[in-house]
Order: sequence, then C-alpha cells, then structure tokens
Amino acid sequence: MNAPVFTPYQKFVIAMLAFLQFTLVLDFMIMSPLGALLMPDLHISTRQFGLVVSAYAFSAGAAGIMAAGFADKFDRKRLLLFFYAGFVLGTFLCGIANTYAFLLAARIVTGLFGGVIGSVSMAIIADLFPMQVRGRVMGFVQTAFAASQVLGLPLGLFLSNRWNWHAPFLMIVGVSAVVGILIAFKLKPINEHLKIPSTRNPFVHLYKTVSQGRYIQGFAATMLLATGGFMLMPFGSAFSVGNLGISMQQLPWVYLGTGIASFIAGPFMGKLSDKLGKYKMFSIGSTLGIAVVLLYCNLGITPLAWVIVVNIVLFTAVTARMIASQSLMSGVPDMPDRGAFMAVNNSVAQFAGGVAASIAGLIVVQTPNGHMEHYGVLGWVVAGAMAATILLMYPIHKMVTQKMASQGGQPAGPGAGSGVPQPAAAAK
Repeated sequence: MNAPVFTPYQKFVIAMLAFLQFTLVLDFMIMSPLGALLMPDLHISTRQFGLVVSAYAFSAGAAGIMAAGFADKFDRKRLLLFFYAGFVLGTFLCGIANTYAFLLAARIVTGLFGGVIGSVSMAIIADLFPMQVRGRVMGFVQTAFAASQVLGLPLGLFLSNRWNWHAPFLMIVGVSAVVGILIAFKLKPINEHLKIPSTRNPFVHLYKTVSQGRYIQGFAATMLLATGGFMLMPFGSAFSVGNLGISMQQLPWVYLGTGIASFIAGPFMGKLSDKLGKYKMFSIGSTLGIAVVLLYCNLGITPLAWVIVVNIVLFTAVTARMIASQSLMSGVPDMPDRGAFMAVNNSVAQFAGGVAASIAGLIVVQTPNGHMEHYGVLGWVVAGAMAATILLMYPIHKMVTQKMASQGGQPAGPGAGSGVPQPAAAAK
C-alpha cells in the first residue's frame, strides 16, 4: 500500500498549525537564551527568573481549566482566533516591559491566552486526521520546535545582542500577525463536533471530562511528560555560558545546529512513529533521552562542536518522545470531549511545568562568576521523571490500541471532522 497522500487543503492546515506552533514555541523558548541577558539587566536572581517562566505556565494552566468546559461548544476556528489575538497582545506587552513586575504581569497575560491555543490545535488535528497518520502530522507540526531554533532563536539572539532583550518579543508579534491573518481568511470552520449530541452545560461537561478514569490516566502521564523541558530549558543558556564555556557569540550556533537536526528529525520521527508504533517510539526516545540528560548535565568546559553534537542527540530524543506521546494522547478522548480533554491536559502540563520550573530555580544556583551549581542534581531529577513516563504511557498505549481496534482504526465521530477528506482516502 502506498503512503497516504494529503490533500492540498490538509497540507495547508498542517503548515498553518506548524507556523502557529512556531510562534508559540518561540515565545516560550526565547526565555532560555535571553536569560543570560535578562537576569543581569533586570537585576534578578535565578529564583525570580524561574518565577517568570512559571508565571506563564501557571496562568496558561488556569486558562485551560477555565476554557475546558466551553472548548467543545464553539467552532474551533473562532476559538483559535480569539485566544491567538490575546497571545499576540501579551507578547507585545513583554516587548515593552521595562521592569521585573511588568515582565511578570506580561508573561501572565501571554499565558492566559497562549496556554489554550495548543489544546485547540491538538483538537483540530484529532478532528481532521485519523490515528494512522497522526504521527506524520505531529512530526510536521513539531518542526516548529526546530524552526524556532534554526530561524527564531538565532535571529532573536542577534536582535537582542544588536539592540536589547525586548526586540525578539516584538519580532514574534510581527510574525504572529501574519499567522492570524492566514487563520482568519484561509482556515475553514471546524464544527463537526457540534453536530454530536452532548451536554450543553459547560460545568457538567468539564466535570464529566475530569472524572473519567481513562482521561485521568492521560492527565497523570502528562504531569511527568512536562517536567523535563520546563526544568532544563529555562537555564539552558546560562548553563552553556557559565558551565560549558560557550560564549554568547557562540550560543546561536548551538541552537542553529540542533535546530537543523531537529528540522530533519521531526518528519522522520513522525513517519517512524506511525510505522513502528507510537509507544515503541516513545520508549526509544525516552531511553536515549535519559542517557543524554545524565551526560549533558554533568559536563564541564566543553568544545563547541561536542556541545552541538550532544544537543542534537538530546533534541532528537525529545522530538521522538514528544511526537509519539502527543499522537497517543490524541487518541484518548472521544470527539465530543476532545476540546475539553485537550484543554485540561494542556493545563495539567502547564501547571506541572510551572512547578518543575520553580523547583529547578530552587535546585540550581548561579554563582557570581556565572557558574550554575547543582545542575547535575537537576539532571537526575529529569532522568527519573522520563523513566517514570515510560511506565505511565503503557496503559495509555493499550487503551488507545483497543479503542482504535473497536472502531476499525478510525477516529470516533462521523467522518473525521469538518468534511475534510481523509488522507487514507486520498492515497494513490
């Protein structure tokens, strides 16, 4: 059988979601490389910087819970546009912040809106694409992480070095405006889920979502899935500069090298996830990630080339487990519950990530000469969380496998959503 072929509109949807994800990821990831500039400029400690990162996560988590009951009551396109507009506003406020309190408030606003966008995007993917090709779709969408490193982070660092740390946020606002226009004029309504009878009371809908046993299993796994990135990334640039001996001028090369590798790895890992199986791919990525994290977090002064190689392997492992886990999670909820499940799941991830970032800020300490103490301890904590997720994802894998088998391999609900042709049906 030939590989499924996506229709032109489906390709547009994938590209649009990837572009949207690029702006979201860049807004979060830019905090890490800017940390080395932002902390001395605002005269804040690692604990305060960890709180800035956590503020986004906590507000995003709160917004997801508040929006969950309403997430399946509206056309997903309209929901996406509303929250994306708020995200752009919050990012603009970050770009003009001149004090620690202002920046903290701006990150809260950004999180309130940005935290819901990811769950809406995941619901759109689950609505429009069957499980058999979701690995491929996730692989392309997750190239946003690579693109943010290849294009966004180096450009952001260049702008911040050329002007100041505000410039990258204003750059994100400009790019996001283009994305918003594309969504408004090109994306078709996504409302197939509104045709399925379900409870209309948003609070009852939320309660039914958070009280289902199989959904709770997914939420529990997500709590630990979020730990690694939120613990390591906020202090990644400070660790590279203070412990590995990488200069601020060399730092963009680290992000560029790993970004290019991740850009290639994303689609490949997506295809491999569909071919080998999502859980097997997740286990492989997690095992490799554990080994690299323990190596990386205990490095001392290291040549630039070796730092790039280690980061490439680490991000490849992270990409594999991210694509596989998101593909599996997308198969957990039924169509009428997808928006609510994704919103709560995203909130759980944000809350867990916020706690993780705060704990990381307490574990690591930056000395006056810039050295990050106790980073090795942080590595062991992250490795332990990654090992635990391998166990937690197994029952999720079994649940989704049984669900797909009972439905003949197709997603729940009439069609696959919104009248968009399925890739399998378009196969040559």
